[in-house]
Amino acid sequence: MKSGEKCLVIGSGLSGIGSAGLLEHMGAEVVLYDSCENLTEEALRAKLPKESRAVCITGELPEEVLKSTGTVVLSPGVPTDIPLVNSLREKGAAIIGEIELGFLQEKGRVAAITGTNGKTTTTTLVGEIMKAYLGESRTFVVGNIGNPYTSECLKTAADTVTVGEISSFQLESVRSFHPAVSAILNITPDHLNRHHTMEAYVAAKERIAVNQTENDICVLNYDNEYTYNFKDRCPARTVFFSSARRLEEGYYLQGDTVMKAFGGREEALLDIHRDMNLVGLCNVENVMAAIAVAEGMGVPMDTILKVVRTFRAVEHRIEFVAAKGGVDYYNDSKGTNPDAAIQGIRAMQKPTILIGGGYDKQSEYDAWIESFDGKVKWLVLIGQTREKIAECARKHGMDRIRFADTFEECLKLCTELAQNGDAVLLSPACASWGMFPNYEVRGQMFKEYVNGLE
Repeated sequence: MKSGEKCLVIGSGLSGIGSAGLLEHMGAEVVLYDSCENLTEEALRAKLPKESRAVCITGELPEEVLKSTGTVVLSPGVPTDIPLVNSLREKGAAIIGEIELGFLQEKGRVAAITGTNGKTTTTTLVGEIMKAYLGESRTFVVGNIGNPYTSECLKTAADTVTVGEISSFQLESVRSFHPAVSAILNITPDHLNRHHTMEAYVAAKERIAVNQTENDICVLNYDNEYTYNFKDRCPARTVFFSSARRLEEGYYLQGDTVMKAFGGREEALLDIHRDMNLVGLCNVENVMAAIAVAEGMGVPMDTILKVVRTFRAVEHRIEFVAAKGGVDYYNDSKGTNPDAAIQGIRAMQKPTILIGGGYDKQSEYDAWIESFDGKVKWLVLIGQTREKIAECARKHGMDRIRFADTFEECLKLCTELAQNGDAVLLSPACASWGMFPNYEVRGQMFKEYVNGLE
C-alpha cells in the first residue's frame, strides 16, 4: 500500500475505526463510510480521534469516491458480495478486511483460531497461556474477540505473538494472512443468511490456512466431518484432537483424562474434573485445542497445564451467575446458534428452564430440541424466531412452551417457573440482533436481573 493512496473504510464499528486510524498512520488518504441512514457525518466523525483527517461520508457514496478508491477495507459485518462492493471491485479496487490490514503490519508470529463454536474460550485460553510464557507485553489477543487487530499490530515485534479469534466474515477477505499455527475447532451450519450455502461457509473457514505451508501447523477436530475432511486439502501439517476416540497421533479424551499421543508415546495430561474449572464436553474440546495450539507455538507443557488449571469460563459462555432461592442461573448468551446451544444444555445437570429465541439466521433447530433429552422443564421463547422454534419443538414432542414479548417479561416468567433444585439457562440458539446490540448486552442484562433477585 503506497503512501497517499486513496482508501475507503466501509463500516464504523470498532474494526472500522481501527482500520481508519491505521491507514492514516500508513500515510493513506482515508474515507470512512457508513450507510446507516440514522448516522450523520458529524456523529461519524465523533467516533474518530480529534487529530484524524479522514473524510466522513454517510448515506450514498459519491461516484468520485468510487472511481478514485485504490483499497477498500471492509468491516466484518459488510458482506463481500453486496452491489457497492461488487462495483468497487469492478472498478479495480483491492478488497480486504481489517484482519488482512492488521497482518500487513505484523512483525511477530500469529496463532489464529476459528470455528463455529468455542472460538472465544479457546482464543482467550491460548492468550493466557502465551502471556504466562512470554509476558503480557509480548502477547496480543485480537480479532472477533472484540479487540481490533489494527489497534495492536503496530506494537508487535519479532519476539511477540498475536493470538487471533477469526470469524468466517473476517476470513472471506484475507489475502496474505499467514498464521504459524491455525485451528478450526468445528464447523456446523451457521450464518447461512450471509454465506448462502454450507459449501461457501466451509470454504470461508478453511481460508484460515490458505497461506500456510508444511512448516506450519493446523489444529483440527477429528470428530467433525468438515474439519476431518480438510486434512486432505490443508497445506499445513495437521494435528488432531478428539473427545470421542483414542488417537494414535494427537490429543484425545480417555475416560476423564486428556491424553497426548505422539511418536508412539502416550502421556496423561490432566483430569477434566480435578484440573479444569470449565464445564461441558465442548470445553474439554476447547482445552485440548488450546493445548495443541500453544504447544505448536513452542510453549512447554508444564506452563500450559498450569494455566489450564486456573482458567475460568469466558463471560457469557456457560457462565454460572448465581444460586438464588435454590435455583442455579447460567448465562450462555454466546450460544448464538443451535450447535452452541446444544453444548449449553448438555452442560446442565439439573432440570432446566431454558430461554431461547432471537434473530433468525436461517438456522434449523431440530438437533437442538433433540438434545434436550428430558432436561428441559420449560422452554421460554422470545424474539423473531419464537414461533419457528415452538413449531419445531412441538414436532419433537416438547409442548411445555411459553412466550414472552420482552426480555424482562421472559426473565420474570422463568423465575416464576423455576423451583428449588432447578436451573435457569439463557442459551438462545439465535443471534441477539433486533432486541439487543449484541450478545454481550443480552448476557449482561440477564446477569443484572439474576443478581438483583432476593
